[in-house]
Amino acid sequence: MKIELRGVSLAPALGARIERRLNRELGRIQASPVTAVVTFIDDNGPKGGRALRCALTVRIPRRPAIRVEDVAENAWLAFDRSFGGLRRELAEYRERRLERARYPKKYFAAKRLVSE
Repeated sequence: MKIELRGVSLAPALGARIERRLNRELGRIQASPVTAVVTFIDDNGPKGGRALRCALTVRIPRRPAIRVEDVAENAWLAFDRSFGGLRRELAEYRERRLERARYPKKYFAAKRLVSE
């Protein structure tokens, strides 16, 4: 699993927290290699205000990229809000994958019925 941090300079504690939370959440996916890109963008520049955007992009093999972003006053809040959205998207991904694997395919089921 590869995690890349981009954008404005971050506090070391925030970088460690981002890596720890993403490793825990992405570790639940049984696909590899999974890559995550965390990008922080200051929309207003030096003017200040509510303009720090955090964009999370997760790439899972053979699936479309998952992209979630949110805006907040500081990097901690922006990451927390976008991470909540990412958790929901990944939960839906895991549920779809489980639902698809739960039921046998029609040819497998037909073969079992014929053999019994």
